Amino acid sequence: MVVINGAVSFWWTQQGGIPEPRAPLPGSIDLDVCIVGAGYTGLWSAYYLKRAQPDLRIAVIEQRFAGFGASGRNGGWLTNSVTGGREQYVATHGRDAAIAQQRALNDTVDEVIAVAEREGIGADIVKGGELNVARSPAQLARLRAFAAAERSWPATDVEEWDAATTGSRIAIAGAVGGVWHPHAARLHAAKLARGLADVVERLGVPIYEDTRVAELSPGRAVTDRGVVTAPFLLRATEGFTPDLRGQHRAVLPMNSSMIATEPLPATVWEQLGWDGREVLGDFAHVYMYAQRTADDRIAFGGRGVPYRYGSRVDTDGRTQEHTIAALASLLRDFFPAAADVPIAHAWAGVLGVPRDWSASVGLDAATGLGWAGGYVGTGVTATNLAGRTLADLVLRRDTELTRLPWVGHRARRWEIEPLRWLAVQGIYAAYRTADRAESRGRSTRTSAFAHLADLISGR
Repeated sequence: MVVINGAVSFWWTQQGGIPEPRAPLPGSIDLDVCIVGAGYTGLWSAYYLKRAQPDLRIAVIEQRFAGFGASGRNGGWLTNSVTGGREQYVATHGRDAAIAQQRALNDTVDEVIAVAEREGIGADIVKGGELNVARSPAQLARLRAFAAAERSWPATDVEEWDAATTGSRIAIAGAVGGVWHPHAARLHAAKLARGLADVVERLGVPIYEDTRVAELSPGRAVTDRGVVTAPFLLRATEGFTPDLRGQHRAVLPMNSSMIATEPLPATVWEQLGWDGREVLGDFAHVYMYAQRTADDRIAFGGRGVPYRYGSRVDTDGRTQEHTIAALASLLRDFFPAAADVPIAHAWAGVLGVPRDWSASVGLDAATGLGWAGGYVGTGVTATNLAGRTLADLVLRRDTELTRLPWVGHRARRWEIEPLRWLAVQGIYAAYRTADRAESRGRSTRTSAFAHLADLISGR
């Protein structure tokens, strides 16, 4: 069977392929709020702004089509992760602020589910929680340390499971333990993106596609089809941010790849379980992520070639053949019962990685320039929180959201080439070496190669 490689993503293929394009920007226009990027961040920002103040003149400007980037290619994990960890906020804002950030993300999982239901967005959402498993002694040691650390915080609600309990939920070969929490749901990435875009348009916000923004400055967005003037310009470009003039080193566009199987027969699902539709990850350094889709496939992801020289990004979601083979091998290693099920689709996308690996949202009141991003793969949830926060900032509301510790955070810029390319290659080579060493099961300690990679990456 021929594997479809690219076509943006499996999720979009299930939606009938690349959608018919919306009209581009008709020329220079004047707005109250210009949002650059029609992924989740931009669409959520438009949604909450327009609902809060319907008379605002808002438009979303998109280079390709709504949901073209990570929003239409991700693993479908609506989960409560604090990008960069809660501990970073303790030193800068105090423990209570770090707890507030966690509670806000817990609540955001439920907010996305509630909006989807209220607005009639059918995105195959099932709130089954998040399960991460260990498959070696070293991974188990990290799992136990992680679970203990999580239990020292309120609102994390983790459960640590032994091998038997883990296997009773999902039959994963070699799993020796798991940790689960309830604040996560599985969803269909493109259905959420398309549904949200349709809702935003119904509210009266135009989405101008096939319009490239080249530069943002106070009050002006320069595009290839005209100049947009607005007192507020919100950048929601995530992994594509380096394409903007002056933003080449703001974030690193990290590549992540996925495969999806053909639907598994009922006899295989009887062996695997996964009846709770939990999103699934592991404690490897080059970690995987997976879900059981609504039509009973396994969608399975991980790192391929992590970074392209010069912050280049793809155009159609194609990934490397050796990445497809590696992910297929790992999937079958996890699920031997699915070894004979063909791989149907493979694709890749980019996620935005700040230099300190921490997401942020903010608005410069003096210039009217706002931003959100740097989610490092946790954006399905964080984009909604960012959109609500940007709406409050634009409307000059002092709320619990605008007082969260990620608001206004700025990371230093990435190094120039070839330094950042060399660093990323070195980091992931070390992580893969560490995973190979740990998989032999000879030690309960994390490999020294992983500690070296952490040091280089600044995580």
